[in-house]
Amino acid sequence: PAMASDEPKAKKPKLSEDEKTDSNLLFGMGNPLLDICAVVDKDFLDKYSLKPNDQILAEDKHKALFDELVKKFKVEYHAGGATQNSIKIAQWMIQEPHKVGTFFGCIGKDKFGEILKQKAAEAHVDGHYYEQDQEPTGTCAACITGDNRSLVANLAAANCYKKEKHLDLEENWELVEKAKVYYIAGFFLTVSLESILKVAKHASEKNKLFCMNLSAPFICQFFKDNLMQVMPYIDVLFGNESEAAAFAKEQDFETKDIKEIAKKAQVLPKVNTKRQRIVVFTQGKDETIMALSFLSGLVQEKPLDQCVRAAHYSANVIIRRAGCTFPEKPDFK
Repeated sequence: PAMASDEPKAKKPKLSEDEKTDSNLLFGMGNPLLDICAVVDKDFLDKYSLKPNDQILAEDKHKALFDELVKKFKVEYHAGGATQNSIKIAQWMIQEPHKVGTFFGCIGKDKFGEILKQKAAEAHVDGHYYEQDQEPTGTCAACITGDNRSLVANLAAANCYKKEKHLDLEENWELVEKAKVYYIAGFFLTVSLESILKVAKHASEKNKLFCMNLSAPFICQFFKDNLMQVMPYIDVLFGNESEAAAFAKEQDFETKDIKEIAKKAQVLPKVNTKRQRIVVFTQGKDETIMALSFLSGLVQEKPLDQCVRAAHYSANVIIRRAGCTFPEKPDFK
């Protein structure tokens, strides 16, 4: 029988000490970039030979793009970088305590660097940046046309991350050791393979969860050697449909079926045999393929279907907003 509405509702049980999420449980390392977002026109895309929906690294021919974007269009600045955004979203979904997520990356000693530090702090992420003055803080031009967005990343300082100058320092490595879940975007494979391998090997040896994202077709194509050096340590591999297709082509999987690609990626050699690799491929509005979630759920050790629901929920919120921004609290049950 349905409960009468005036009966007292059962109180949520208080979490025991063991069930509380600790700080610094989730560790991310990547390229901290300031996003410069603007709605542009097709002429602008054509001028810089950009595809409407893509992510690329800036070349010499794109140098003027950043200035033109700011001069010609109405721009918004948002703290970005794929890994940093993921850590922020996981922190937002978890809410309490603050600083569940740790983030490492390299910035310049400049205004944009200060903005990135401030935005990480506002999102309650524990950001630890290697700050250098050889290169300015990295930026990413997000050129929006209709439902599409073309990303052009000028890594600059982000490309200067050094294992021995930052990751190896005792107080920083302690934060790595404190974590139980690790997430690094494939984008960081272009910057510091040795840093990724040090973290991946630690996770594998300690039977902790190491996650990586394919990030972009160009990573699967031009950085596949680096990617395949890390692959044996990857417990959870993320990607979207175009990245999965590029990966399958480069690995000679001889299939374009996304479910088959996921299965083949799932059985690639793996060092830590205590964990089966999980492969998760998103397909925009189409179903998410999972071969046996995402970060906030994995950190809180939730069942995988709930992880996927959490991911769909947060993607649904963020896709409607400019940049990687979100309301004060999630409405996720």
